[in-house]
Amino acid sequence: MMAFTTFQAGGFVNALGSGLAQTIRKLPTAAAKHRAVRDHGELNPVLGRVGALEVRLAITKKDIRRAQKLRFKVFFLEGGAIADARSGLARRDICPFDRICDHMLVIDHAAKTRFGRLKPKIVGTYRLLRKDVADRHGGFYSAQEFDIAPLLATHAGANFLELGRSCVLPEYRSKRTIELLWRGIAVYLRHYKIDAMIGCASFEGANPLKHALPLSFLHHHAKATGAWAARALPGRHVAMDMIDADKIELRRALDALPTLVRGYLRVGAKFGDGAVVDRQFGTVDVLVIMPVAQIDAKFLEHFSPAAKAA
Repeated sequence: MMAFTTFQAGGFVNALGSGLAQTIRKLPTAAAKHRAVRDHGELNPVLGRVGALEVRLAITKKDIRRAQKLRFKVFFLEGGAIADARSGLARRDICPFDRICDHMLVIDHAAKTRFGRLKPKIVGTYRLLRKDVADRHGGFYSAQEFDIAPLLATHAGANFLELGRSCVLPEYRSKRTIELLWRGIAVYLRHYKIDAMIGCASFEGANPLKHALPLSFLHHHAKATGAWAARALPGRHVAMDMIDADKIELRRALDALPTLVRGYLRVGAKFGDGAVVDRQFGTVDVLVIMPVAQIDAKFLEHFSPAAKAA
């Protein structure tokens, strides 16, 4: 860096023309990376803490970039997703929706560097998109895979929240981390008076037949109906009822569900009609639908302020 500064002082930039000078002026500074880009108003960004683990909302560009780096590790390096040129070069999972979403982070304040120094690190993240924000910026991410327009129209006055891009580092995939994420979501729900949550949940691997048992279980035992029904887009719809209801071994089906999907199921979530294959991420996606009024009351009580204090 010192050498480059010396070249500037000697007229090196002028010799190459003004284009390089313009590029240099546009490079992000350290101050820009730490500048607040999210104002959460009266909502305290720190949503909860258990021991050394804290769940909070991103505030700065650096926070969001660190979340993107974590997602790149989990989705692309561990999961085998195919990165586009921009994400591959940056080593971050960069998505256009990131600029309008809130990003929830789990931070381990006891994490250490390889030299033994304390250095807090992001170990989990969730992306949150409220309907009022989505309406101003082209809609929800899940609309790319599922026809949610009728669902939103049926509940025109409802305040929806889309959950997405959830991931946790392998060594932190414990009950404590998952519960901390849900504690943060519960606080967020109460603050913004959310009526219903939706989002895509994934099965690893892009072959639906390998997930025939759990997909069939969700279709027969947890499909959203009536006013809360929604379907995969016609051109992407993959039938989930691959096995007849009377031939499903319930215990095996539950064990075959991804941890996140099993967690949604436990709080009373329902699922859309049809799955979607995501070739880029190498997953089979299902639509999760969770009306807050229908969520298990014990779950909400568990993450209430009183329970938190206890």
